[in-house]
Amino acid sequence: MPLIFIAINIAGDGAYNILNQAAILTLSLFTGLSAIVFVTKKDFSFLKSALTIGFFIAIGLIVAGVIFGFNLGLWFSVGMIVLASGSILYQTSNMVHKYQEDQYVAASLGLFASLMLLFWYILRILSRD
Repeated sequence: MPLIFIAINIAGDGAYNILNQAAILTLSLFTGLSAIVFVTKKDFSFLKSALTIGFFIAIGLIVAGVIFGFNLGLWFSVGMIVLASGSILYQTSNMVHKYQEDQYVAASLGLFASLMLLFWYILRILSRD
């Protein structure tokens, strides 16, 4: 809800159009990535180290942006969409291959966090002026 509230305040009149576009893009990408995992039955655990390094670099850039006052821009958002997509592949693969049936809360929280990260950065790109 806070994401939607922020988007409505930033976008003004076209907020609902942008929210619909972001939701459709996010759900389409999420469905496609999840289908890749379920159809191929491949284990994407090899992405763990690349995702870890990528997220630490992203956190470092965010902290540097806050400290030094610069905007991270479009390419950072595109990079975060790539990281979120890799994270969705990794989390969905873990759901299929690693989590037990009684660990559904941890599995769903990890996947939901990746989905919302993807939604935020798609929304951020679409709401640019």
